[in-house]
Amino acid sequence: MIRTLFVINEDGAVIIEKHYRGATSRAVCDYFWEEVCKCERREDMLPIISTPKYYLISIYVNKLFIVASVTREVNALLAIELLHRINNVFKHYFTKVSEGTIKQNFSTVYQILEEMLDNGFPLITEPNMLTSMVAPPSVLSRMKNALGRSSVAQDLPQGTLSQVPWRKAGVRYNQNQIFFDIFEDIDCIIDNKGRIISCDVNGTIDCNCHLSGIPDLTLSFTNPAAIGDCSFHPCVRYSRYEREKVVSFVPPDGSFQLMKYRVLKPRPSGVVEPPIYCKPSLVYDKSGTSARLHIMVKAKPSASILTSKPGKEPFCDEIEVHVPFSKHTQSTDLTASDGTSTFDEVTKVLVWKLPRLKESMSPTLSGRILLPSNTDAAGESLTVLLHFKMQDSTISGLRVDNLNLTNEKYRPYKGVRCMTRTGKYQIRA
Repeated sequence: MIRTLFVINEDGAVIIEKHYRGATSRAVCDYFWEEVCKCERREDMLPIISTPKYYLISIYVNKLFIVASVTREVNALLAIELLHRINNVFKHYFTKVSEGTIKQNFSTVYQILEEMLDNGFPLITEPNMLTSMVAPPSVLSRMKNALGRSSVAQDLPQGTLSQVPWRKAGVRYNQNQIFFDIFEDIDCIIDNKGRIISCDVNGTIDCNCHLSGIPDLTLSFTNPAAIGDCSFHPCVRYSRYEREKVVSFVPPDGSFQLMKYRVLKPRPSGVVEPPIYCKPSLVYDKSGTSARLHIMVKAKPSASILTSKPGKEPFCDEIEVHVPFSKHTQSTDLTASDGTSTFDEVTKVLVWKLPRLKESMSPTLSGRILLPSNTDAAGESLTVLLHFKMQDSTISGLRVDNLNLTNEKYRPYKGVRCMTRTGKYQIRA
């Protein structure tokens, strides 16, 4: 399947290369980087490109490209999912995936990649099993690597011989508890007249499990009809969900992603109303050497937002408005009625931050931007990127109705949190 795996930083330098089915020349990365440089943004890079000898399949995460080269046609979605699984395993080991953390843990990274794939095919992708085989970074593991000793376990973990290979054997806790985090991300495009061009809501349910023994859990929701296109962790019994719309599973130990879904019926009308109204306006002078910018942000009546705590008014926090200007922009003179605004002279991106936004607030950002006289930037359109979070709320209104535990005699502590946040949220001026 995968011949070679590369990890490339934002400057096009290869920081990791792992060969599985024969060596692949780094020259293929030069071809890949030429295609990257043709894109305005790194996120716009196509996930699959073809070269004379190879197909290159890639993802862009945390300012890094993870690229796989293959010599024949394969299931592209399988390869992309495998690359995302590699990134998730790195997160599990290093908490934050970046060029620095990878360079600090070269030995661990190569050992993980060696165990995850066998001859280029997926072998072990469950983080709990991998941590039993490859020790997470610690002072002791770094000392072993410095002495040339491997931190890979000599014996297979006990889970590989059972019917639940994702869970370690003999797990015991003094306090048994399990937590669920429901996140729903809004991907939205709004035109210059305030009309919604497209709006999709995708959700994930993350779980943090600290339960003893082999717990068998059954999770039910109040309104499962609001969600669809679900994908689950391998521990979930999919056939039972198809029949009864309940999630039955034996959880791995620790943190993992239980399921993903798409919101089908956010409201009776079937239309998502974004909780924030953002109106950008950019007017160029006749001379073309400056322009007047005005942005207003206001909270909408929360008809599309359902709080997990009845009677509590939802509010947005951690609001950020990103305004990418033309590369010809010289400087800005902008004033914000609330929050703080900063302009990066290198990237030409303005960031306006607001700590909190309630329905009674309507903060504004206004001022002028300066352009050189010999440029054609005048008349260029403007796209504003919006980011926000809403605690204890969801678009779908999905709530956990019940969580039953069998196979064990204790009663665990259970907790559920909800959050609505933005994915790719664009407003065009």
